[in-house]
Amino acid sequence: MRWIIRVGVVLATLVVLGVGLGAMVPAERVAQAVSSQFEAMTGRKLQLQGEVSPRLWPSLGISTGPVSIANAEWAEGDQPLFQAQGLSIDVNFGALFGGEVKILGLSADRPEINLERNDQGEANWVFAAGTGGGAGSVPAPATGFTLDEGTIAGGAVRYVDRQTGREIALDDVDATLSIPDFSGPFTVKASGLSGGQQVALDLSGGVFSAFALGRVVPVTATLTAGGTKVSFDGRGGYAPLAAEGALSADLSDLPALGALTGSELSKPSPGMGRDKLQITGTLTLDGTGAAFLREAGIVADQNQLKGNLDLLPGEARPLLKGTLAAGPIVIGTGPEGGMGGGQAGGMEAAGWPEGEIDVSFLGALDAEVALAAASIDLGVLKLGQTRALVTIDRARAVIDIREMKAYDGQISGDFVVNGRGGLSVGGRLTFAGLQTQPLLTDLAGWDRLVSTADLELEFLGVGNSIDAVMKSLEGQGSLELGKGELRGLDIAGMLRTLDPGFVGEGQKTIFEGLAGTYSIAGGVLSNSDLKLVAPYLTAAGTGELGLGERTLKYRLRPTALAAEDGSGGVMVPLLITGAWADPSFRLDLESIAREKMEAEAKAVAARLEEEAKAAETAAKAELEQRLREELGVEVAPGESVGDAAKDAATQALEDQAIKALEDILRGD
Repeated sequence: MRWIIRVGVVLATLVVLGVGLGAMVPAERVAQAVSSQFEAMTGRKLQLQGEVSPRLWPSLGISTGPVSIANAEWAEGDQPLFQAQGLSIDVNFGALFGGEVKILGLSADRPEINLERNDQGEANWVFAAGTGGGAGSVPAPATGFTLDEGTIAGGAVRYVDRQTGREIALDDVDATLSIPDFSGPFTVKASGLSGGQQVALDLSGGVFSAFALGRVVPVTATLTAGGTKVSFDGRGGYAPLAAEGALSADLSDLPALGALTGSELSKPSPGMGRDKLQITGTLTLDGTGAAFLREAGIVADQNQLKGNLDLLPGEARPLLKGTLAAGPIVIGTGPEGGMGGGQAGGMEAAGWPEGEIDVSFLGALDAEVALAAASIDLGVLKLGQTRALVTIDRARAVIDIREMKAYDGQISGDFVVNGRGGLSVGGRLTFAGLQTQPLLTDLAGWDRLVSTADLELEFLGVGNSIDAVMKSLEGQGSLELGKGELRGLDIAGMLRTLDPGFVGEGQKTIFEGLAGTYSIAGGVLSNSDLKLVAPYLTAAGTGELGLGERTLKYRLRPTALAAEDGSGGVMVPLLITGAWADPSFRLDLESIAREKMEAEAKAVAARLEEEAKAAETAAKAELEQRLREELGVEVAPGESVGDAAKDAATQALEDQAIKALEDILRGD
């Protein structure tokens, strides 16, 4: 702002020089003189092309052809800092004799302004002073001045920040500046196009002489960008940027605001400000780049939050810190319904929503915000009193649950939404004492399980849609249910009658408890240790639940009418297969026959083994008897027949050898 004002003043004060020279020397010499004087005062070259035409009537002034102001030497762009098709300046001739500069009109035809900040933070609009100026800035005018009306028509503004990579472009810029009193109020009105959206600024302030130097003065400003409107009423200055006052912002059109500020801002989700997003409070800018909003009020669609927020500058992105308290919060998921849950057809839905989930907003800033809410309705889940700490670091959001009531139970743990290079979600959650019927009704449109659940879940899913996330889930956990009932299925009746028709309205299985563990891989939940205990049956289960494909493939092995020690009874496996939308229940009679055949085969093998052992025992007894009767061999207890025969043969040989030796010695 300051350099624009001062350059305009310098040009205006040169009118006198231009008019005076115009009466005595050619226009070309006038242009050279004005350019030289401008360069001496600003350190930048002013180039005037075409004819410089002084005027004496109806007011003292000067008109030029194309004009440009040189860019900084280090600027990467090849365009000048400022260029226009022509300038026109009119001053009050009579006021000059009184030592005043009263500018009646200052206009620029189709100006182009190219602003740039390099990676070292240098700005091309900061002028190095020439002679007679202080270092680093254009010298302030020695005397006050007034401006009835300064105008820009059909202008363009380009801003490139090499440090952040941010680029801002404004086209078709029309603006007016009025300074009726150098030490009094002033007004600025400007309009243009940013990314095809209409933008406008309406600013009024007091004590222009102080504001021109960057000092804090009373300021009222309204900025509009598309459907977004931001208003400020208080005090402000721009060198450095400082302000204090009432802020009122209607941010219903974030993409338009993002285009104006050189950022990519997407439309929020339902409940997050898709249809209505308003912010009010007392705003303070302390001159360091930090912003503080006190007594903040935030309205996001039907949700209302209050608290205090601090926006602090950071190396890569700003940091938002604060505390917020909210009444009931309702967050929907758009026309596709509740993430494939109850509102989207529940178990009857054909699949999960495939629409892309946009979490690009997570990369706009880092955050540390403590949130307390009376209740939170997520469409698929309804939560009670909630306290959580939300942190965002480089597009990765972590929700640390400090307190969360839900379905007469409690939820604790953390939930992660990672937007770095795509989308992934994960977490470690513990559910204690949750009522399963309302939970599963909201989550999946399924109301047949009535019990109290304790659940542990650790999971990770990757994908840019709910469908992709569900099909990629990995994790593990455990489940335990207390007393309850499974409606729509009478397992005991199936076992008593071997009739799979005990399914539907009026059927149910009452149980004392159910427990098991599970693992998740590739969107498929696997379980192999399910245990169910009921008054008239027990059951073990194993199988898979296709979380991504929404399918069932489970085998339940119930045993009905068993003895007190758990033995005996009737056992018929129950197969549950098919899609969630239309599961089928089938008694696995084939497996019963197969298991019976396997049992009979084992019995035959055992009988044959026993018969073989009996035959072997009989043969051994017969052999022992013959050895005793024919050879006189006695088999000692525990001694085999073979060993006994061997010992007897050895003893007979020894006896014959002794007898033969005795005969030789006697000479027989």
